[in-house]
Amino acid sequence: MKILVIGSGGREHALAWKLAQSPKVQKVFVAPGNGGTATAAAKNMGIENLNITDLNALASFAKDEQIHLTVVGPEAPLAGGIVDIFRDHGLRIFGPTQKAAQLESSKDFAKAFMKRHQIPTAEYQTFSNIQEAHAYIDAKGAPIVIKADGLAAGKGVVVAMSLEEAHGAIDMMLSDNKLGDAGARVVIEEFLQGEEASFIVMVDGKNVLTLATSQDHKRLLDADQGPNTGGMGAYSPAPVVTPEIHARALREIIMPTVKGMAADGIPFTGFLYAGLMIDGKGQVKTLEFNCRMGDPETQPIMARLKSDFLIALDAAVDGKLDQVELDWDARIALGVVMAAYNYPETPRKGDVITGIPADDIDHVTFHAGTTMDNGVLKTSGGRVLCVVGLDHTTKGAQQKAYAHLDHIQFDGAQFRRDIGYRAL
Repeated sequence: MKILVIGSGGREHALAWKLAQSPKVQKVFVAPGNGGTATAAAKNMGIENLNITDLNALASFAKDEQIHLTVVGPEAPLAGGIVDIFRDHGLRIFGPTQKAAQLESSKDFAKAFMKRHQIPTAEYQTFSNIQEAHAYIDAKGAPIVIKADGLAAGKGVVVAMSLEEAHGAIDMMLSDNKLGDAGARVVIEEFLQGEEASFIVMVDGKNVLTLATSQDHKRLLDADQGPNTGGMGAYSPAPVVTPEIHARALREIIMPTVKGMAADGIPFTGFLYAGLMIDGKGQVKTLEFNCRMGDPETQPIMARLKSDFLIALDAAVDGKLDQVELDWDARIALGVVMAAYNYPETPRKGDVITGIPADDIDHVTFHAGTTMDNGVLKTSGGRVLCVVGLDHTTKGAQQKAYAHLDHIQFDGAQFRRDIGYRAL
């Protein structure tokens, strides 16, 4: 059977790589894909890029090609209503509807939803008036968190440690309009202390299947210094998510969200990602929801998944997730992101990439911002590669990832040397 994966990042390369391993799958189309899904190794697995991004054209392709199932990677097509379009055509697709995707596409929607359904989260208020926003910050003080209401490609959150930084973020979003429509409203939240973790589940509208836990590293530089990014590396499992915290997150956050969405008349299907803040007492609060798998968390999670992923996705589309169990590699998977020169500001494109070693049982390299240009692999985005190492210890997984990474060359490459330090 044929599968369609929507997206062009490292997450989509990892999803396609995993799905191509299913004995039931003959072909995985990735739309539009990247340089990694265009390599000879990908072709040998039955992976092929599809140069279509228009949502209606993708639905037509899926119908014409008799695509068995479509999986959506990034948030933009979900917010654009791709699931509604595909369902209108009678096509099988895994993801939330446009209305349900508001859990990610509108921070204000998500916060109001959590408040209504008593889901633990930070205290907040929403503003579109710049004077009122500044006054609220002066009243609350710093540190404080400012979030653009809409989708801002990972650039819409400022954790302001000073009042000056907080006021600057308000000006940037509401006055300078640097984030366009996404920043026309801002959500201002209390600053939460603790350790972050990524809690990702599959939802079929009613039932929930948890994926392996993970933790990512948002800051550009070692020791969590420098600007926020989309993520500079991740590892799975996350030791901070103990069995008690796992049970608590399901009981207090995930299940109330699934039940609350159904009660509100917008049943949720798809990947649900809760960014958790875990404090010293084991209390858990929701930082944010995403309606998709995380990137770079997907890469180590897929590297550890031993089960046939297609079986789980089919069950999810059929409302039978309660009948599925997933089998995980007992090893730790640790992924290090290699980013382009000048990421996260204006990443340089077109640098030639060389030296990527072949994948083996302990290593796999996933592509994100890469493109194949007349047979030459080049950088084409901010986060370029995610190099994953697997080992029975975090230290071993870290050493394997970096040993692999040290072979890879491109001008201006940036990466952290301390991914996994929290687990160590």
